[in-house]
Amino acid sequence: MRPKKRIVAIDYGTKRIGLARSDPLWLFAQPVGTFDRVALSVALAAMVKQDDIALILVGYPLSDGDETNAMTRVVDRFLEELRAEFPLLPIETVDEHHSSRSARQILIASGRSRKERQQKGRLDSAAACVLLSEYLERCDRSG
Repeated sequence: MRPKKRIVAIDYGTKRIGLARSDPLWLFAQPVGTFDRVALSVALAAMVKQDDIALILVGYPLSDGDETNAMTRVVDRFLEELRAEFPLLPIETVDEHHSSRSARQILIASGRSRKERQQKGRLDSAAACVLLSEYLERCDRSG
């Protein structure tokens, strides 16, 4: 039996973009790294070339009351670019509310030093992992 293609999750930020991917069985999320916009395209294109992506999840920033904000509009533009760049891939948004806070707590619980936790990008890829883990948990319960 051929393993499933992976799901990738993106935590989009104006400075850094965190990327995570599932294992082929969709059991867990692992960080891929942190990229700028151009490097993200290169990384995704490489995965597409390997026929390794089933779905792209993009964290969607909404305020506490599920209202849009300035960052929501930035992510909307990013989604348009992503859909134009990879027209054959399904792209979904997932609520990213509290993903960075959860990622910070996970990094603290992992025993990482404050210096390690504050390395640029570590939080971004961890936030992408949180988005993906939550999605995988929902898939597991519903499927």
